[in-house]
Amino acid sequence: MRATTTARRWLSTSSAAAAATSVTRAAAKPKSLTLSALTAISPVDGRYARLTRSLRHHFSEYALIKKRVEVEVRWVQLLCGPDAFPVDKAATAVTKRTHGVIEQLPLLTGEANAVLDDIVSNFSLEDAERVKEIEKTTNHDVKAVEYFLKERAGASADLQRYSEVFHFACTSEDINNLAYALMLKSSLEHVLLPAMDEIIVVLAQMAVDAAEMPMLARTHGQPATPTTMGKELAVFCFRLAHHRAHLGSISVPGKLNGAVGNFAAHMAAAPEVDWPSLAEAFVTGHLGLAYNPYTTQIEPHDGVAEVCHAMERFNTTLIDMDRDLWQYVSMGYFSQRVVAGEVGSSTMPHKVNPIDFENSEGNLGVANALLQHFASKLPISRLQRDLSDSTVMRAVGSALAHALIAYESALKGLARVAPSAQRMADELDGHWEVLAEPVQTVMRRYGVALPYEKLKAFTQGRTIDRAAFQAFVSDPATLAGLPADAAERLRRLTPREYTGASASMARRLVDDHLPSASFVEPAAAPATDNEKKKKDPKA
Repeated sequence: MRATTTARRWLSTSSAAAAATSVTRAAAKPKSLTLSALTAISPVDGRYARLTRSLRHHFSEYALIKKRVEVEVRWVQLLCGPDAFPVDKAATAVTKRTHGVIEQLPLLTGEANAVLDDIVSNFSLEDAERVKEIEKTTNHDVKAVEYFLKERAGASADLQRYSEVFHFACTSEDINNLAYALMLKSSLEHVLLPAMDEIIVVLAQMAVDAAEMPMLARTHGQPATPTTMGKELAVFCFRLAHHRAHLGSISVPGKLNGAVGNFAAHMAAAPEVDWPSLAEAFVTGHLGLAYNPYTTQIEPHDGVAEVCHAMERFNTTLIDMDRDLWQYVSMGYFSQRVVAGEVGSSTMPHKVNPIDFENSEGNLGVANALLQHFASKLPISRLQRDLSDSTVMRAVGSALAHALIAYESALKGLARVAPSAQRMADELDGHWEVLAEPVQTVMRRYGVALPYEKLKAFTQGRTIDRAAFQAFVSDPATLAGLPADAAERLRRLTPREYTGASASMARRLVDDHLPSASFVEPAAAPATDNEKKKKDPKA
């Protein structure tokens, strides 16, 4: 009884507090804000909108609706066109019908096909808004697309009779998986891969330009064997090119096989048609995607996961580059170009900060966190399907946007830095102890006793200058057992010259390791409605 009384008292107090809070919130509720770059919740559509606008053609609600429309329209064109064929299993050849799959309909006329093509090629924001208006009633996004197309077909004398062919034997995921695959394919080809290529090309040029600039390397943060700036940049360039080439080789698959992936409705309607072959011809030939013949209701997103993993590896390598270049700026190995009017610190006027590499690193981290989630979550579904993948797929564009922001920031950072050859050379001149490695290695070649131990005693924990090194290698006891020419090479050796094959490795980067096949030509972004009208006033 005591517990019940206490609970009632708590509920009474909580209800009163909640009511008071509700009144306070209502009084303080701000006016609704119109969506803009200043009011957007996500920075990809706010602060960084100018960097991500190219993705809107490929990954936005408008782009998703447009690709759904494209898939639905192309399916009708196949079903009611001469390329839709049944297969006579008793015969050895494929027999084409003159009226497509749908028994009671003639082949689409040229006029009808032209109207369907126009719906796809001139799909506008107003069209997408109409689909969203229909969705308010259907509460189903794909069904809204179907009704939109039926509405457009009803307004055309050439298309009215084909109205019920839209979405024939399809489940919503048949349309969605193909739409997303097309979106991912176009965003990679038109936006992400060209941005990656630009980074690789800029890095390659920087590597070649700095091929012979010696610098002190560091392992565990300590002075180590000298290298050249060009070779160190070539390392990142080669790694990035490898990951980019793999990403560009991935074909995202699609499927169109019905409610649980077995063509049940298709075969019930037209058992004489070889539906698996027709679906494959549609996905590969009409949409230009890879084909997945075995699925549940959903295409299992393994291809999307592969893209995410490949992109994540590229991004991780770019983070590594961002951090090293940030460190090189801090060490003075790179100087930064001063931009007139730009402020580095609100209180320290002298500051020029490597903010572009920092921005790139931060956005790559966000992108990779999302990509990791997509790759681990999307390939998993409860039984034949659950809807948890749907909302996750809508976030793929956000990951791509953060990656694109990072790529643009990295490019901006690379454009603002220049190697400081004199600073690197001066530092090398202060660390002659790094020549302990070649001296003991030459001694090893010629059988001198305890070479490593001798050099360790001379250099470990000490900073050796030119005079001390010259005195050591000129001592007859040090050179005992060495041929005269080997001893002379050691006496002439300097830290600036001890860079091995670094220079030639950097110079050979482009010719030997960056074949043109690794890259794609940046493709033009889809034309806007206004651009189309300028080219063709009749459009």
